[in-house]
Amino acid sequence: MKRRDFLRSVGVASAALALPKTGRLFADDATSAATGGWRTFEITTRVQVLSPSGETRVWLPAALVRSTPFQRTLSNKFEAVGGTAHLVEADKADALGIVAATFPSGVPPVLTLTSRVQTKDYAVALSAPERPKADHAELVHCLQPNKLIPVDGIVKETATEITKGATTDVDKARAIYEWIVENTFRDPKTRGCGIGDIRFMLETKDLGGKCADINALYVGLARASGLPARDIYGIRTAKSELGYKSLGASSETVTGAQHCRAEVYLSDYGWVPVDPADVRKVVLEEPPGNRPLDDGMVKKARARLFGSWEMNWMAFNFAHDVALPGSSGKPVGYLMYPQAETSDGRLDSLDAKSFQYDITSKEIA
Repeated sequence: MKRRDFLRSVGVASAALALPKTGRLFADDATSAATGGWRTFEITTRVQVLSPSGETRVWLPAALVRSTPFQRTLSNKFEAVGGTAHLVEADKADALGIVAATFPSGVPPVLTLTSRVQTKDYAVALSAPERPKADHAELVHCLQPNKLIPVDGIVKETATEITKGATTDVDKARAIYEWIVENTFRDPKTRGCGIGDIRFMLETKDLGGKCADINALYVGLARASGLPARDIYGIRTAKSELGYKSLGASSETVTGAQHCRAEVYLSDYGWVPVDPADVRKVVLEEPPGNRPLDDGMVKKARARLFGSWEMNWMAFNFAHDVALPGSSGKPVGYLMYPQAETSDGRLDSLDAKSFQYDITSKEIA
């Protein structure tokens, strides 16, 4: 019997990914984590379906299955005692890896995933053009609409108005960023990270939400302006070292620390990190709260989050309209939270009464 078949026969499956380096890397990429600025994190997610019915399926987003200037995924290891599990590279274009587990009736559905990654603070110097080599297929992919992020109608009209007079892609990207910072707001009543239905936001003029709403709006307006852009779904892994209590995890327990970021492609610079949603988070949540836009800490965040990220955060994927392998339900808008399904249907991943999970993060010296 092959080892993989043996693991499946006893109800345990595991996998580790050793990923090649791709993309525009920093000059000191080959150095050690200690001397090159790379930090190593181990993030463990344990999921338990409390009210299983018949066969139960569970899906978890794996750490980004592609190396980038800001993240190197070292491994995704998982265990599904009494069931079977495997890693599916569901979409290479969106670096989407899904750990899919199946548990037969009568078996307690418990899935554990441990991802080990290295991350590095990421900044693009917009004063120093690099003119990187572009991946044409990737750029075309990142201009396409999807269910929640259309690029026509009111999205196109709004983008055209925002970028009126902008002559370069940098000017357009910044105009959209500044417009979003000025006109959106973080709504604490929004469940999870939000839905990301940007047409609804613009048509109703309700520009409140959380990161999956606000940063999706950036991506949609950028794409409608001819700028390739993408959401990046992930989770905060540690406190901020830059003095922002609101932009980091407060402890090793990061169960509710999911966070979506964004990137925009600028022809002279390549992929540029942006995060207008976190500017609005600083406005609302940075003590003492409800800071004005002209507050010093807000202005600092606003300047920094166009062109750089602090990497106390792990990326999962760039994907939208995600079809869960083996699911009988509809695709999910994005995969950032654990998902589960029983014979009674899809569970609400934000409802702890039927679907319980714990996520912890620790930095490894």
